[in-house]
Amino acid sequence: MQENNSKMSCKVPLCKADIGEEELNAVREVLASGWLTHGPKNKEFEEAFASYIGVKHAVSLNSCTAALFLALKAHNITGEVILPSFTFSASANAVVTAGAVPRFADIDEETYMLDPKSVEALITPKTEAIMVVHFGGQAGPIKELKELADKHKLLFIEDSAEAIGAEYKGEKTGSFGVGCFSFFPTKNMTTGEGGMLTTNDKKIAETVALLSAHGIPKSVNPPHVGYRSAVMPGYNFRLSNILAALGTVQLKKLDAMNEKRRVAAAKYNNLLSAIPGVVTPVEKLGRKHVYQMYTVRVAKEKRNKFILKLKDAGIEVSVHFNPPVHLQDYYKEKYPTNLPVTEKIAEEIVTLPMYPDIREEDIAYVCDIIRENIA
Repeated sequence: MQENNSKMSCKVPLCKADIGEEELNAVREVLASGWLTHGPKNKEFEEAFASYIGVKHAVSLNSCTAALFLALKAHNITGEVILPSFTFSASANAVVTAGAVPRFADIDEETYMLDPKSVEALITPKTEAIMVVHFGGQAGPIKELKELADKHKLLFIEDSAEAIGAEYKGEKTGSFGVGCFSFFPTKNMTTGEGGMLTTNDKKIAETVALLSAHGIPKSVNPPHVGYRSAVMPGYNFRLSNILAALGTVQLKKLDAMNEKRRVAAAKYNNLLSAIPGVVTPVEKLGRKHVYQMYTVRVAKEKRNKFILKLKDAGIEVSVHFNPPVHLQDYYKEKYPTNLPVTEKIAEEIVTLPMYPDIREEDIAYVCDIIRENIA
């Protein structure tokens, strides 16, 4: 029997990277230079990114996971790290693989980010760090969490994978603690694969750079040609010169791309606010939301059918995140916990298409299909 291809075709993708001639030219230039591994474009990208975020140092890496992992390793964190379970597993994986212990806190029902009261209740003498995960393009409760971190002398890590360019009271995410960023194609800017760590601590930046490159520093006066001596056991987490070139161009376009996302979100909000049974995102006072994702919530008993109806209409949707980390196979056995708000949100949330160049008619189409299928 022939398949119904109309149901299989995609009319509105979930996400789409904004790649143009400038990016293609930048990559061509690097390819022509022959310098394909870590090189001059990395330095240019790092300096521009640090300036954009408002910090002294930025270290380019091959992923946000590497940034999170090295943030912990460079600070010698081996105790407990408090973080949300409502996140991609990479946040927790970095904690475990770095040799630390994850402690999952519950989230705020309005923003889907760490609830400071839940965090405070988990702080013990074993706690060494708090990791806030900025969700979907909006900063978390930085003031309250930073105060807790400072009070208890804890490392403050910002998982800013989903919030490049987001602001909290006029300051960029990633400037309040150790910032960790992702340049995966779904993010607000992309290098394909890639990440960045930001810090105001020169020693930490140098340690992260060393760890990311096998623990081998560049020798000023080497005893012979080809001399390479590791000063610590390291890893290979470097970003290539090719991808750094792509990043330098994307960074220049970031604010414009983020503004397009904000405009698209406003259109979604306007259309969906008139549809009963759909909970739209909230932008908290004093925060600039850059909508890496546009998520809505529907009743859990309706969600699966709701998702299938949208997919049948050619609309790519996803769920971020279900199951939450504490209910995933490895973590539920090793770190059992009860997080009622996290579990409620995970059963209701749906991610709709969002990217800088999403068309107004596509947003209208998505909202029409939702209106027809929410009952």
